Amino acid sequence: MSRTAEAFHNKKAFIPFITCGDPNLETTGKIVREMEKSGADLIELGIPFSDPTAEGPVIQGANIRALAGGVTTEKIFAFVRELRQDVKIPLVFMTYANVVYSYGTEKFAASCAEVGIDGLILPDVPFEEKEEFAGVCSQYGLDFISLIAPTSRDRIAMIAKEAKGFLYVVSSLGVTGMRSEITTDIGSIIQLIKENTDLPCAVGFGISTPRQAAEMAQWADGVIVGSAIVKLAGQYGKEAAGPVGEYVKSMKDAIR
Repeated sequence: MSRTAEAFHNKKAFIPFITCGDPNLETTGKIVREMEKSGADLIELGIPFSDPTAEGPVIQGANIRALAGGVTTEKIFAFVRELRQDVKIPLVFMTYANVVYSYGTEKFAASCAEVGIDGLILPDVPFEEKEEFAGVCSQYGLDFISLIAPTSRDRIAMIAKEAKGFLYVVSSLGVTGMRSEITTDIGSIIQLIKENTDLPCAVGFGISTPRQAAEMAQWADGVIVGSAIVKLAGQYGKEAAGPVGEYVKSMKDAIR
């Protein structure tokens, strides 16, 4: 079992996302450590990109702030190496194909393996084009994590059969962001996935309250939350670690 899949072992996983470098990497480090302490099972680290097409305004804003503060992919690798001195839970990068390309795909995967990253999520790479990334990832022991959207219905079986680590089930159409109601029939999508793979499924996009998390956890093996956490980071700036930790704890408690 890969380290990313282990995050779901015998429990419902809570997976927070944070944009690296918003407001600075030192604060991101404090937030990550606080999230681990508060019960996060796996953390998604966002590498900021100037044109994050899957993101709503909250995470877009974080990308802009981080880039304005001078964050680079190189600095983020150094940051993760330092995090790994004491952070034990699985860590995956979430970013865009362009970030990986411009760094050099093979060099990127090798650096991930070297600093202790366990997987990679690229929301702008469709299943049909994943091979150029997935092949290199598996060479370096990284899970290239596939996304399944509500529109992927006829492709779910195909995506699930080839998936690695865990499946990221996108709860809603459109971009990331908090939603008051999630209307997609998540249950039937997950049922279809389970018929084709034993890998765990985590649901993300739009989940922000403990009630929504508990609802999703009835179906899914894990719950992913990004915008609600990034919003706290934007709101509290350098003092965000405490409030984010409390939020993570409340979400983890809701899905136990």
